Amino acid sequence: MPSNEERLLAAAIYAISFFTVFIGPLVIWIVKKNDSSFIDYHGREYFNFLITYAVYGLISGILMVVLVGFLLLPIVGILGVVFTLIGAVKAYEGDEYRIPFIFRIL
Repeated sequence: MPSNEERLLAAAIYAISFFTVFIGPLVIWIVKKNDSSFIDYHGREYFNFLITYAVYGLISGILMVVLVGFLLLPIVGILGVVFTLIGAVKAYEGDEYRIPFIFRIL
């Protein structure tokens, strides 16, 4: 079971992403990944999520040419917010949450 500090920092990776999408979570992850496998797991999960949803957003933007993207882009945005919130809550509860529909690169 992760400690209270580990759970708080893992949840902060997701929560701070609403204010600084890349820099805030990266700083937390780099500083604490060697100290805690739990924080390392959630850092990897968040950055895999970020890369995947950037690709989904780019594809949706390109598909706006054929009008399908106007439907897909808001869905990608809503799912991004929802999965970030779920990830923060699950990290705070001490669970290793696997975000669905993402590529596991890192």
